Amino acid sequence: MRFDREEVLKNLNACIDGGRLVLAAAAGNGLMARVEEKAGADLIIVYNSGQYRMNGIASIAGNLPIGDANQIVYDMGRYQILNMARKTPVVAGIYGVDPTRDMEEFLTSLRTIGYSGVINFPTIGKLSGPIRQELEQVNLGFKREVESLVLAKKLGFFTMAYCYNPEEAVMLAESDIDIIVSHVGLTAGGDVGVTKASPLDAAIEKTEAILSAAKKVKPSIITMCHGGPIVSPEDVRKVVEKTIAVGFVAASSVERLPVEGAVSEIVKDLKSITL
Repeated sequence: MRFDREEVLKNLNACIDGGRLVLAAAAGNGLMARVEEKAGADLIIVYNSGQYRMNGIASIAGNLPIGDANQIVYDMGRYQILNMARKTPVVAGIYGVDPTRDMEEFLTSLRTIGYSGVINFPTIGKLSGPIRQELEQVNLGFKREVESLVLAKKLGFFTMAYCYNPEEAVMLAESDIDIIVSHVGLTAGGDVGVTKASPLDAAIEKTEAILSAAKKVKPSIITMCHGGPIVSPEDVRKVVEKTIAVGFVAASSVERLPVEGAVSEIVKDLKSITL
């Protein structure tokens, strides 16, 4: 079921006004989408990395040139997830700088099959150094990514954007993006998560810097956090207490880590049965 942008934002702001955290939960398959919707997630996000993550591959694979990111998200939505989430807005992770597609045509196809929102993933924002400089020089950089989000908004989507620094937060806010998500790195923990992440205090400081920069430009922007050491509900609680974040984007923290732990425990329990 497709939801109108204004309806989604009205519901999210009502959630915030009521003192409740906005939760966007990643779904790498239909089962995860059904469980998340039943449990009360406000948004469900489909990433190409979700396909990798739920197949035991590190989430960062979603940023590598090993698959067609946009086609993966289209197919995951159409054949696995959108029919499982009937009461919750579903967000497509789009690779906005894709030079092989007419983005208006592609975005329209996402709208047709039932996506209600978009988020910039994979994102150029994660890259730095020479490769980032070269991408920017050939018009395959962050500016083009933002242009795709702006186009999506014109087509009726609500827009979310990952952001890694205050400078790009300002750019996103000036482009009237609806929701900004401070990204503080790949989620830590589990079998395929990073083994080293910044301390939670450092993540809180970075989160506040990114979100505050956007909020100064666009006071109505919805501010959410994600990544790095922000893993458990207690971590999230600390972040929202010490920053202006009013929501959390849960990817590995909701669909990979809990599954790893639960499956491991039940297998061990079953194997402890003696004959």
